[in-house]
Amino acid sequence: MAHVQRMSTTMLKTLRDDPADAETASHKLLVRAGYVRRSAAGIWTWLPLGKKVLDNVSRVVREEMDAIGGQEVLLPALLPKEPYEASGRWGEYGDLLFRLKDRKGAEYLLGPTHEEIFTLTVKDQCTSYKDLPVILYQIQTKYRDEARPRSGVLRGREFQMKDSYSFDTTDEGLAESYRLHREAYTRIFARLGLDYRIVSAVSGAMGGSASEEFLAPAAAGEDTFVDCPQCDYAANTEAVTARVEPSDPSGHGPVEELDTPDTPTIEALADHLGVPASATLKNLLVKIDGEITAIGVPGDREVDLGKLGEHLAPAVVELVTAEDFADRPDLVRGYVGPQGLTVRYIADPRVAPGTAWITGANKADTHARNVVCGRDFKVDRYLDVVVVRPGDPCPRCGAGLEIGRAIEIGHIFQLGRKYADTFGLDVLGQQGKPVRVTMGSYGIGVSRAVAALAEQTHDGAGLCWPREIAPADVHVVAAGKALQTELALDIAEKLGASGVRVLVDDRAGVSPGVKFTDAELIGVPTILVVGRGAAEGVVELKDRRTGAREELPVAEALARLTAV
Repeated sequence: MAHVQRMSTTMLKTLRDDPADAETASHKLLVRAGYVRRSAAGIWTWLPLGKKVLDNVSRVVREEMDAIGGQEVLLPALLPKEPYEASGRWGEYGDLLFRLKDRKGAEYLLGPTHEEIFTLTVKDQCTSYKDLPVILYQIQTKYRDEARPRSGVLRGREFQMKDSYSFDTTDEGLAESYRLHREAYTRIFARLGLDYRIVSAVSGAMGGSASEEFLAPAAAGEDTFVDCPQCDYAANTEAVTARVEPSDPSGHGPVEELDTPDTPTIEALADHLGVPASATLKNLLVKIDGEITAIGVPGDREVDLGKLGEHLAPAVVELVTAEDFADRPDLVRGYVGPQGLTVRYIADPRVAPGTAWITGANKADTHARNVVCGRDFKVDRYLDVVVVRPGDPCPRCGAGLEIGRAIEIGHIFQLGRKYADTFGLDVLGQQGKPVRVTMGSYGIGVSRAVAALAEQTHDGAGLCWPREIAPADVHVVAAGKALQTELALDIAEKLGASGVRVLVDDRAGVSPGVKFTDAELIGVPTILVVGRGAAEGVVELKDRRTGAREELPVAEALARLTAV
């Protein structure tokens, strides 16, 4: 038997107009349909219908995690400073951490993620290889002090997340745990009804040898990803690496200095010399943990600072200032070149060995031609750090890449032994000697998945939930007076007795037009209208997604709905 929820007694207030501060469809519709309400910037209250949807997502996640042998736990959200200080993330997280002190002055944080605490928990509970492998998970509220929380529940300061962690004694075991999670995630997102892509990602501050994101394509997404139309390559734009072959340097002449007054920008230089920007080498100066470093990219490309930051995490990357130039007279602003440079040089792979460039000559109003990589300057490290453009060649097959926007709904990492090394997580191995444990970390944004579904499935009238996570299976609307309401309630009870989840609109004094509008807005998959045909025992069934309508005798409608 399923619960029948009556709108006459449900705390549910729908709105006709969009919230003034809402920009995304999910923000507008979740508020208008009475699923959530804003409590403060980035902090949301889940109202009765919203809590049902949130719980349904959690249920699907739990079922699939349990199916791969995961064991659910619940760790505290209020965490001591010391483990995060030991891992370095007390400082690395910076302003994203909510920090507080108790009455004795001890420092704590509200957990943004729990690698440290899970590691310590397993160290306390598992002492032998016989205790492993183990997969632990939780569904819990996380906290991040976002500078600009926006887009409703898509980017909040408090959010629901499933985080799981695998613990193995071998790299092969970690690979198997990773595979189990990857397959579980595909089942979870398929059951939720999400359109998603699995893309290569940058591990960043999390560390580890492998990292993939699960992205839900949506215009409201904050992530950008590339998709190859010719092969199965897909990646977050921060993880795209160019495929470049070395060039033969023998055909290039010697370095030639050029008088180029008032050309501190690539555009001015290209115009002055009459060459394409792609023939020039752009050298951007940044500070990496305070150390000045030059970043070299082709002149027609832009440096993606976010991508650079991900590659170098947890190091802090910032642009140099006028004061930095004043302290370093050897660095001539607008005319920096890699030849003879006295700072570290990182280059994009497109600055390949043997390629020749027009670049700064490290003198005011002067550039140099025929500056060859490998001959006239060396690259300390290669990183793909340019902004990806549509049509860039696929690293796998060479076809032109397509770019889209998406919402990150899941992320999986092979962490390796980063946290095990920090906290000395060893178990006694089969040979009687300590074995260092290797870990994986796997996250799903539970509350974010709700918003992603709203973004992907809504239409002009409102929300259109997939049945698996909808707040009800059937929305019964009594579109009239006493007779219709009586029949609607009778139908609702019979459906409920058969295990069908029902939301019934039995509100008195509300016009049929308002009830129909609310039914469309709320987005339950099937709408059953008890209207003018009630006296003849005829009702109307409507598919919320397709809009298809059909009039049926009550008995036939009940039979059809209970067979779903």
